[in-house]
Amino acid sequence: MGSKAATPPNEMSFLDHLEELRWHLIRSTLAIVIIGSVAFLMKDFIFDTVIFGPKKMDFPTYQLFCDVATYFGFDSAFCAEKLPFTIQSRLMSGQFSAHIWTSIWAGFIIGFPYVLYEMWKFISPGLYEQERKNSRGFILIASLLFFLGVLFGYYVVAPLSINFLGTYQVSAEVTNEFDLASYISTVRASVIACGILFELPIIIFFLTKVGLVTPDIMRKYRKIALVIVLILSAVITPPDVASQIIVAIPVLILYQVSIYISAMVLRKERKKAEKEKKKHTNVKPN
Repeated sequence: MGSKAATPPNEMSFLDHLEELRWHLIRSTLAIVIIGSVAFLMKDFIFDTVIFGPKKMDFPTYQLFCDVATYFGFDSAFCAEKLPFTIQSRLMSGQFSAHIWTSIWAGFIIGFPYVLYEMWKFISPGLYEQERKNSRGFILIASLLFFLGVLFGYYVVAPLSINFLGTYQVSAEVTNEFDLASYISTVRASVIACGILFELPIIIFFLTKVGLVTPDIMRKYRKIALVIVLILSAVITPPDVASQIIVAIPVLILYQVSIYISAMVLRKERKKAEKEKKKHTNVKPN
């Protein structure tokens, strides 16, 4: 019988990598389903407290903006007794479908650190030992940034959008009656988009590591980035200057932090290259 060629213990074939990835994805999906199932059972809290929280005028964001407006003597829509719109479901399966998908998204948001951990377990074996050491704390930092973005989206972007769109009228003849799916998608988009947006420093870190981004490039295109941020702020917030500035400020801070991170990565890479060069220079030929 012919013997098979020995495969080095640390090497995996393409199919082995696919199998490994499949199990990481399965475990991530199971985590989302389990957490989502718990969220499904907590229907009253998820919907009445969390999802429909920004619809109520006692929401902390509205209270804060109302207090600020009152302090400066301005009239504000944030001081109204209730938002002038209703939410309804026009499909037979509308409410059940919303319950299912909202639970799944809740599972993803809450289970994000574990999903990130599974993806990291798949990627990390391909890194050098030094790279793994330098990336310690990646899951913690990435998860913290994601949750900060989620909170910013929920407490700032979502209520500003809901308050503006819910009070906007082209005519008194038109009554705002929003579909349940439309309302939930507004909240979900605000939360998920901001969560991903706050991952900018992590993304810049890896793009710098692979040589696609440098701090000089980021500084050179800072003005263009400012314009893009303002455009994004205009898209995800009501079209008033105050709301756009509120959203733009943390994003611009993240952009500046990303420049510092990119510069830090390059400094470490240069020091490492200089050490390697000195090491090879000091080696005497036999």
